[in-house]
Amino acid sequence: MAKIAIQKSTCGRSCGVTENVAACADAGETWTAVDLHERLDRVAALLRHRLRPAVTVRREYGTVPPVECLPGQLDQVFVNVLANAIDAVGDAGTIVVRTSVTAAGAGEGPRAQVQISDSGPGVPAALQARLFEPFFTTKPEGQGTGLGLAVSYGIVERHGGTITLESPPGGGATVTIAIPLARTTE
Repeated sequence: MAKIAIQKSTCGRSCGVTENVAACADAGETWTAVDLHERLDRVAALLRHRLRPAVTVRREYGTVPPVECLPGQLDQVFVNVLANAIDAVGDAGTIVVRTSVTAAGAGEGPRAQVQISDSGPGVPAALQARLFEPFFTTKPEGQGTGLGLAVSYGIVERHGGTITLESPPGGGATVTIAIPLARTTE
């Protein structure tokens, strides 16, 4: 019984930390229509120093109209996901950044989709369900906080979107971020 109470307390603290980090990123930011390609290019330039010489980053940008978002928060999502891809490929590999617009589903408008794929070792199936949990990391001790994808999940959710990971057996991973073109949530 004591273990359950500790787990509940830990979960509550984890959620609080994630919400606080996301709230800090929002300090004074307003919803603005932005060019996703410009934002992605800016983030890639910011992280360029982390790329090893044998790592290739390919951009496969589709036609995407401006997206209404909290730009700083969305940049944080891109930083977190792209940094993970850089870590995954290590000394050599390929990272592909794709953008597109997905068709509207029932009751919703079209969404901007950003996919960041890497040729790293992938994520074992047993761990994939936990990747968006606060404080969970696949990195060696001392190299990851386990907050990047958890915070990203909260930010994307706040934008009315989704973030998912696919990692087939044999390696590689693709994180897909899909957010409405126009603001749908407060």
